[in-house]
Amino acid sequence: MKYLDLALNSAEKLGAEYADIRIHKTTAQRIYLRNLSLKNTSNQVVDGYGIRIFKNGAWGFAHSNVYSDAAVLATVKKAMQTAELSASANKGRGLRLAPERSYIAEYETPLCIDPLSVSLKEKVDLMMEVNRMMLNYEGIRQAVFFLLMQKDEKLFASTLGTRLDIKTSFIDPMVIATAVHEGDSQSRTFDEGGRATGWEWVLDLELMEKAKQIAEEALIKVKADPLGPEQRRSLILDPNHLGLTMHESVGHPTELDRVLGWEADYAGISFATPEKLKNYRYGSELINFMGDNTLDEGLATAGFDDDGVPGQKWHIVKDGILNEYGSTRDTALEIGLNYSRGCNRATYYYNQPINRIPNLYLMPGTKALTPAELIADTEDGVYIQGRGSFSIDQHRVNFQFGGDFFWEIKNGKLIRPLKKVLYKSCNPEFWNSCDAICDERFWRPFGVVNCGKGQPSQTARMTHGSAPARFRNIRVGGSQ
Repeated sequence: MKYLDLALNSAEKLGAEYADIRIHKTTAQRIYLRNLSLKNTSNQVVDGYGIRIFKNGAWGFAHSNVYSDAAVLATVKKAMQTAELSASANKGRGLRLAPERSYIAEYETPLCIDPLSVSLKEKVDLMMEVNRMMLNYEGIRQAVFFLLMQKDEKLFASTLGTRLDIKTSFIDPMVIATAVHEGDSQSRTFDEGGRATGWEWVLDLELMEKAKQIAEEALIKVKADPLGPEQRRSLILDPNHLGLTMHESVGHPTELDRVLGWEADYAGISFATPEKLKNYRYGSELINFMGDNTLDEGLATAGFDDDGVPGQKWHIVKDGILNEYGSTRDTALEIGLNYSRGCNRATYYYNQPINRIPNLYLMPGTKALTPAELIADTEDGVYIQGRGSFSIDQHRVNFQFGGDFFWEIKNGKLIRPLKKVLYKSCNPEFWNSCDAICDERFWRPFGVVNCGKGQPSQTARMTHGSAPARFRNIRVGGSQ
């Protein structure tokens, strides 16, 4: 597109040390069904371009949704003015950009059936059938089905000579059954957090069977007992639940901008500061966290980030030791890294890219171990499935998590369902307490499509994953 060259040529004439332009179109469809009533459908298209200019150690960013020569040139000029003003305020503490080569490439999310090509009627008919199945159970008072589909189309060009054509898609179905009994209500949710794939995934999910399962489990949960007073117990956590735990206690603390203190207003800074690299015991020797923006069907897998840096795979925690961070071109050199890990991403065209969590997952155990064997080896504990409430402090140290479904474990057996369970722990206590992880047969990915960060706030998406794992001697108790 001619606007790519027009913007970059103009930026160079104005004295930019580096510049890029991202032409970005987002198409999203949301469908919300409550019980047997279609409450909302929306089709949103957000289309425009963002231009970044780097000069004298500072960024300038501007955006527009007007496609004309004059509008592009005006946007370049505004970005340059912002860069110059920012540079005048940095008082010799300017940014530096890690080196990067140029690329000419294309990337497209592999899919068989484009979710946006499937008719609204077909989607709503399926959703209605699923909700009807849940409502057939006596005691289920509310059934919810929320479906989100999105496609992002980007053309990216930079003064390095990079030219990228990137098309990514994802789909996220979420189903909730709410049961009521003797003045209490409890919900059970099916939510895998989204996946970068097509409608074929929804067809393969066997949602009618999932609807039966969560309706039955909601009825079990609403009649279950609370756990009782807090005490030290073992926890066995399923991959879905661990996705949220690792997101908050590993993903955010290892975003390099947060580590450097640049990101403090939205959800705080990080305890995992640079002097801890290569020597800080983040977890037990079983703990290996990978950053992997090449992961198949990963929500952060896009070929390249919004710096034009290719997706990579690396250890964030290796054998329990803090190994590296998720970095960008403008954060890497701050800790002596001469390369970026490709973690700079923006939500829409009008957002400036910021340092985001990559696809982040816990490697499975290397010894054969099934979930049944893990439970059989646990004398006193709680098995938690699914995601619930969470809270974590401004340094990402102390935290509290709930879940979606709970079982008490006694003498190696699941003895009774529970409700209203919370556990409390901290970094590094929690990850160092891990003494067993099931093997690769039981590793599963789970996505996040609403990770909030930045001011103005942006949402980002990424995929987490693990196999079931056990954590010893954690404070676990019932909530009110």
